[in-house]
Amino acid sequence: MGMDPRLSRGKGRHYRQERAVAGNLGLFPRIRCGRTSRWQTNPPQSAVYSPQYSSQTRQTMDSPFKTIALIGKPHHEGANQTLTGLHQYLTTRGFRVLVESRVAHALGIMDENVMDLVQLGQQADLAIVVGGDGNMLGAARVLSRFDVAVIGVNRGNLGFLTDLSPQDYLLPLEQVLCGHYKSEHRFLLEAAVYRHGERKSNNLAVNEAVLHPGKIAHMIEFEVYIDGSFMYSQRSDGIIVATPTGSTAYSLSAGGAILTPKLNAITLVPMFPHTLSSRPIVLDADSEVRLLVSPDNQDDAMQVSCDGQVTLAVHPGDEILIKKSSHKLHLVHPLDYSYFHVLRNKLGWGSKLF
Repeated sequence: MGMDPRLSRGKGRHYRQERAVAGNLGLFPRIRCGRTSRWQTNPPQSAVYSPQYSSQTRQTMDSPFKTIALIGKPHHEGANQTLTGLHQYLTTRGFRVLVESRVAHALGIMDENVMDLVQLGQQADLAIVVGGDGNMLGAARVLSRFDVAVIGVNRGNLGFLTDLSPQDYLLPLEQVLCGHYKSEHRFLLEAAVYRHGERKSNNLAVNEAVLHPGKIAHMIEFEVYIDGSFMYSQRSDGIIVATPTGSTAYSLSAGGAILTPKLNAITLVPMFPHTLSSRPIVLDADSEVRLLVSPDNQDDAMQVSCDGQVTLAVHPGDEILIKKSSHKLHLVHPLDYSYFHVLRNKLGWGSKLF
């Protein structure tokens, strides 16, 4: 739990009610935050949220977060709509709001608060990512270096990492801003490519690092070592090394197991192996995975893909080291968040029988 101790108030405090007016918006139960309580409203998907708060309300917000970054899905109408509403809402509440440069132009924002992801990570206490899991992954690889708390509004498809619905995000977000939230840290992987003992490239992965051929339907040969011990050789389309976060992504599609987020484990999933006895294996996350690419491979365009977004070039004879990174993704969730509810909802699992 991430409960800020400053939010503990004694009985007998006087709380004031205040309506937030934004056209024809539905009313939500009020929640207490700092010294005020207010009726909460939430915009429908088609509305642009424009709340009206008094200057007194602005100054009485007691939040563990003071500087909030807005990150979004560029050139996406729905995401821009949500970002516009969030920007108006947060600035009216008195927060310092930073905006990612890629979406700032679409929002008509051109001031000193427009920054790239690195600058956002250096200055923000909380980042709100509006988009799909892909947008969350791209932001997380950068923000994890700064331990910025991150929460997402889903404007994508499945949305395993983006908790908040664009139709009713305001009430749970208000709770988070008041310090009422669940907090968790998820580890990342670091993948590095070595050639003749020299590191040629490296990057981070939130979901998975994947060794794969550069040509479609071409097999590659490589050996797998765990903590220096030889495990097996492979002739396959590649191999997936996934975190618990990534176990519900590419790894799941390839037949890998689902790992709950708190497990200190990774899974190795062969991709269409030539040996039918090759099966996924779950390892201690502190293990070092070393992949030795055979020099006899004819494919000189092999790659290591990090989260399907960043690629590292691999040549025959190269060595790939994959291990747990020291950086972690700091996710915050509403208090009613349940990982198993997410799985059941996203994967279409059966509901309770009785």
